[in-house]
Amino acid sequence: MMKKNNLWICTFILLNVIIMFTGSCKKDNSDAGNPYNGKSRALFSTSKTYGTLTDIDGNEYKTIVIGTQTWMAENLRTTKFRNGDLIPEVKDNTAWANLTSGAYCNYYNTQKSDSIATFGRLYNGLILSDSRNLAPTGWHVATDAEWSALMTYLGEFAANKLKESGTFHWQMPNTSADNSSGFTALPAGFRRENGTFGQSEDCFWWSSTASGQHDFWFWYMYSSQTLVHRSAVDENGGYSVRCIKD
Repeated sequence: MMKKNNLWICTFILLNVIIMFTGSCKKDNSDAGNPYNGKSRALFSTSKTYGTLTDIDGNEYKTIVIGTQTWMAENLRTTKFRNGDLIPEVKDNTAWANLTSGAYCNYYNTQKSDSIATFGRLYNGLILSDSRNLAPTGWHVATDAEWSALMTYLGEFAANKLKESGTFHWQMPNTSADNSSGFTALPAGFRRENGTFGQSEDCFWWSSTASGQHDFWFWYMYSSQTLVHRSAVDENGGYSVRCIKD
């Protein structure tokens, strides 16, 4: 009888060791750096109906109809042009500052796939005029006029209607932000023309409209304000991208 009890105990211990070992060997996809595995932590509007869009990388995005426009409800994170050509990832500050063609980076060069899925990637302005197209088929990088039309449609305090509500991602107080448009704007940060990264409390998006020989219009908002601003910046800056349906 004693031998049977000892055999049962040994079998039980062995099974538990196998279970623990198997569990410890499972791959954590949240940090795998693979754009397919990332899980967005964005807090989308529960009162809106979202569509979906898949880019050439296999990344899936939510889309949202706002007025007569259909926007991506997430920042772009593709690593390929529409034709399949790879977009160079440039991490080094000096190399970024000296770029003469399109490139992308992750904010502070993170490789955490959940962070990339949540905030998207940053692209330089040189990529906006590349004929290989950054946007998925049937979509394009929003023009300055299309951004302007969005703000006109949303009216006063447009930032409140665009920003994700609460302070899970935005800094306090983020007062009155309700994401009533479904756009789900997040503070994704930016990269300066010299290659250094700027603060992550704010968000900046390129438009595809040039404002000069080496400048493009862009739109941005701060965590502490209810207004959306517009300005121009050198094409070596690194900002987020939102696409709009053709």
